[in-house]
Amino acid sequence: MYTYTKITDLKDMLEKSGDEFGEKIAYKIRSEKDQYQTFTHKDVREMINCLGTALYDMGLKGKRIAVIGENRYEWEIAYLSIVCGVGTVVPLDKSLPENELSDLIKRSEVEAIFYTKKYEEMLEKIKYKGIGKLKHLISMDLHQHKEGIYSQKELIDKGRNLILRGNDEFINAKINNKEMNIMLFTSGTTSASKVVALSHFNICSNLMDIASILEVNSDDVFLSFLPLHHVFECTVGFLFALYKGAQTVFCDGPKHITENMKEYKVSVMASVPAIYERIFKSIRKNLEKQGKLEEILKKEEEYINASMEEKKKVFSEIHDMLGGNVKLLISGAASLERSIEERYRKLGLNLVQGYGLTETSPVVAMRNFRKLQTRFHSEKQYQV
Repeated sequence: MYTYTKITDLKDMLEKSGDEFGEKIAYKIRSEKDQYQTFTHKDVREMINCLGTALYDMGLKGKRIAVIGENRYEWEIAYLSIVCGVGTVVPLDKSLPENELSDLIKRSEVEAIFYTKKYEEMLEKIKYKGIGKLKHLISMDLHQHKEGIYSQKELIDKGRNLILRGNDEFINAKINNKEMNIMLFTSGTTSASKVVALSHFNICSNLMDIASILEVNSDDVFLSFLPLHHVFECTVGFLFALYKGAQTVFCDGPKHITENMKEYKVSVMASVPAIYERIFKSIRKNLEKQGKLEEILKKEEEYINASMEEKKKVFSEIHDMLGGNVKLLISGAASLERSIEERYRKLGLNLVQGYGLTETSPVVAMRNFRKLQTRFHSEKQYQV
């Protein structure tokens, strides 16, 4: 349905999208109230190369390296630095208790782990107990290293100096796109988490297929909310945004979703049904407070056969509650109630439902929204 850039691996994706969208903003981070820090796609790719070079210099070529923490750009930089030429990335669930985290570190045989401040004490215990092969702790928060702990920021600076001195091992690293480079743990039907092995080929084929179905471009702003260790958010919310040269902003938490959508003028979001139900209840509550609910319900029926663009104008006050820029809302990871999907569309909000599995990187099927109509019988399901 839509044209897309062909890519063979994630390194190829970063190079091609970086060449095309280098000057566009990749991340916008609130540093203080009403103040923001931005990184361009060119900045992002430079940080990946620098960090990857430093990891090479640490002797981590071909090793397994974990990442754990809240959604933030440092998590994404670490993930891509590992997977684009160093070794195998192991994204870990940030909600795990110490005993389960310890077990996965041992089972995955990781030799290094990137983490946020919340996990420092826990990981120091695991490392000094000599569990598994863990040797290196790398903090996303430290500005300078301290005893036994590296600073991700400092490693990026170190890698930059190595590159200036001619070290191009990481930059020139070749990718075997059929080899396992991503190791995921998923909750299984038995007590132990199952391992899913994914390759660059798996992820990139999914990125291209999604791009052929969804109309997303470099002017879009993605809100990152779902945990990044989950393959749905990782592929659709993180890697897809970089592939399309779009901008990513990070949510402050479930209670702040509508507030963040308005603050950052979000146009694309991938989330779960419970979040879309929460957003819908928030909209309804605001309309009730304003005494406008009955008026909106009447308009819904009056404009039931209007185009999505017409509905967006008719229900502009509702769109303004979400920042006025929403183009695409993607639901996955659980079944979305048909009534919720229909109500969003009645308001001119493009909510599409997808289906997938961790083992399929993850998207298998997704609704087409190119010619959305309110009546469900007129829609088609397209396999990705």
